[in-house]
Amino acid sequence: MGLAQILSRAQVGLAAPLVRVEVHLGSGLPSFTVVGLPAPVVRESKERVRAALAHCGFEFPAGRITVNLAPADLPKEGGRFDLAIALGILAASGQLPGVGDLAGHECYGELGLAGELKPVPGLLLAALQGSRLGHRLLVPVGNAAEARLAGCVGLQVASTLPEACAVLAGETVAATPDEAVHAVPAAVALAPVPDLAEVRGQWQARRALLIAAAGGHSLLLTGPPGAGKSMLAQRLPGLLPPLSHDEALEVAAIDAIAQRRPGVQHWGRRPFRAPHHTASAHAIVGGGRDARPGEVSLAHRGVLFLDELPEFDRRVLEALREPLETGTVSVSRANLRAEYPAAFQLIAAMNPCPCGYQGDASGRCRCGEREIERYRRRLSGPLLDRIDLHVAMRRVETGALITGQVAEVPQPGSRQAAAQVALARERQQQRQGRLNSALGAGEVLACSGADAEALALLERAAGRLDLSARATHRVLKVARSIADLAGEARLGAAQLAEALALRAPAGSAGGA
Repeated sequence: MGLAQILSRAQVGLAAPLVRVEVHLGSGLPSFTVVGLPAPVVRESKERVRAALAHCGFEFPAGRITVNLAPADLPKEGGRFDLAIALGILAASGQLPGVGDLAGHECYGELGLAGELKPVPGLLLAALQGSRLGHRLLVPVGNAAEARLAGCVGLQVASTLPEACAVLAGETVAATPDEAVHAVPAAVALAPVPDLAEVRGQWQARRALLIAAAGGHSLLLTGPPGAGKSMLAQRLPGLLPPLSHDEALEVAAIDAIAQRRPGVQHWGRRPFRAPHHTASAHAIVGGGRDARPGEVSLAHRGVLFLDELPEFDRRVLEALREPLETGTVSVSRANLRAEYPAAFQLIAAMNPCPCGYQGDASGRCRCGEREIERYRRRLSGPLLDRIDLHVAMRRVETGALITGQVAEVPQPGSRQAAAQVALARERQQQRQGRLNSALGAGEVLACSGADAEALALLERAAGRLDLSARATHRVLKVARSIADLAGEARLGAAQLAEALALRAPAGSAGGA
């Protein structure tokens, strides 16, 4: 009889709770049982472990083998427990000579039938939790990059089961995690990003994009096909400051949950998600059998671009209201509830009418008033109320684009604009510790620094335009961002007037 215990971790939402893999060898008829609420893929691990032990020359113990994954009421998913189960069997049967106490070790890896260690998805979360407790991690070679990003101390890497045993026994030098993790963001910063200077004309829309980047505001672009709505949206990530190390880990952890291995080439870059308008509510908000994160969470700390906004399912659009307001989203299923961060910046685009050409100089629009009204009513008032900036765009004539005769108002390129955005955000952090868009209703007036003339203008405009309390607060936040871009400590009537002008109703014509 023998008893061994190996540590590992499960994955539930953004949590990685500790799992103790307890292996007991007893007398009786041969059997191999895995208990502790294992999913089918975990129960199947006994066949992978049996074949791997035999192929690698280890003795498979006779008698009753009981594997308990504690705590028993925690669901266990995936093949990540294979290595811990195999090592537990070897330790309980006395086949791991030279291996001391494994209480501070966490082991992960899926076993192939020949004993090779395969990488497991979503290991970054477990590595983060284990590193915070100072545990040593033993992981497959394919997961070494994720573990290094988590800053694990005493990281051990193996490619096969015998190699893992040798590493634990000290016969093989463990891989060191000393490669500079912080060198990765510097390499990514050199990757080319679309430049704002490539957008010709559309000075008002470019200005709105700059303001949105400075304060973290949401933006709705309305205009005909070919006006440059998508082109502008794709340039927003290039205006935003790089993610900090902690923010990059947070974004990579969400990617890991979605089983999209975080790539070094995207490290430190803000996400840009552009789901198709046929996407379901589960795809956008999150859900499914395993309560996976949706696009709103995959866009956390980055940009969520919804093109052809009225074409999205109404239930999908209404589900955006909560994360837009709170920055989080809760996904509940029968046996599982997960809460994911969803602090994204929404950039949406739509046509002014079903054909897209209402108000266009070509005069090709033949949509009736009822058609236009029905099209616009696909977007609810409460959703539109939560979008800070509403900008109408006109098409730039093709001939003017070809000849370069576009009438331009001087606007910065992405590099210069990004520097302005960084300064504006720094002012906000120093003043209130957060971006203007994140200010609560009770903080807006206190942090705005608005003078009496600006407040009087806001009061008149709110009555004339029938602005809700939420819309009024959002206008004030946008005006504060405009003042921060200009380096103004006080918010005047000029900034407030520009903020009101940038809240044109959807479908109206705007300056080109």
